[in-house]
Amino acid sequence: MSGFWSGRAVTVTGGSGFLGSHVVERLEAAGASVFVPRSVDYDLRREERVRAMYADARPEIVVHLAAHVGGIGANQAAPGTFFYDNLQMGALLIEHAHSSGVAKFVCIGTVCSYPKYTSVPFHEEDLWSGYPEETNAPYGIAKKALLVQLQAYRQEFGLRSIYLIPVNLFGPRDNFDLQTSHVIPALIRKCVDAVERGNDSVAVWGSGTPTREFLYVEDAADAILAGTERFEGSSPVNLGTGTEISIRDLASLIARLTDFNGRFEWDTTKPDGQPRRALDVSRAEAEFGWRAQMPFEEGLRRTIAWYQGSTSRMPSAIGR
Repeated sequence: MSGFWSGRAVTVTGGSGFLGSHVVERLEAAGASVFVPRSVDYDLRREERVRAMYADARPEIVVHLAAHVGGIGANQAAPGTFFYDNLQMGALLIEHAHSSGVAKFVCIGTVCSYPKYTSVPFHEEDLWSGYPEETNAPYGIAKKALLVQLQAYRQEFGLRSIYLIPVNLFGPRDNFDLQTSHVIPALIRKCVDAVERGNDSVAVWGSGTPTREFLYVEDAADAILAGTERFEGSSPVNLGTGTEISIRDLASLIARLTDFNGRFEWDTTKPDGQPRRALDVSRAEAEFGWRAQMPFEEGLRRTIAWYQGSTSRMPSAIGR
């Protein structure tokens, strides 16, 4: 590991969250001085608290990971909240990064920003070729607006920044709450719980035909550090593996890894979301030498093992 991070003051918003906790671990191991603003002290939707955060932390680098996120159900239930919270946090953090003299701002976007019908694999230039899938559009557009802001601030004020777009993440410490989780933790929880309860069926949203690409969270954390250290461009950069799997095949794989031998009941009255997702990931390797390392099945095994051993698994959750 290079000495780039040694002694650097780095603020990581969302640093106690799923991806953020892995990023913070790596930064601290590399010698950075890391500040994680807690929401109880710094509500990043309020300008005075954002200003206070910059005054308290005095960061050289800001890695903006904080976001209001969730699966299709959560996005459908609160589209306005998803739009406002994500846009407000990002816009204020970028504005005060500029006014506070931050050396570099790292913004994490979302694959939900891509148009609903994007040719596979998704290239970064495709971001503006259409409207996002409806159930995720408010969130995706809010995050994409931050790319425009960063490019505008670079042009007018010289703010150094990068914008990285990870695909769906998974791994240890993910969110397994069935009301807000994404597909992998939801399927893992449902299959593990079904085995423990002796159930022979699991309900799953949609038809199972859409495809998704998934990136192991530790790979994503490594990509963020590599991009921050070595990339200076204004163009967005995809982070992923370049491979896709259908939700049906994913469910079958998780069933095998969790020893669930029952059947899946596909609820086709529920939305499928975007039809396909798979990224072109060549820019990340070309620009800063990063490529995903974790084999998908091994990543799933580690995620399942973490969930099965997690102290956050409450008895009441098993009975749902």
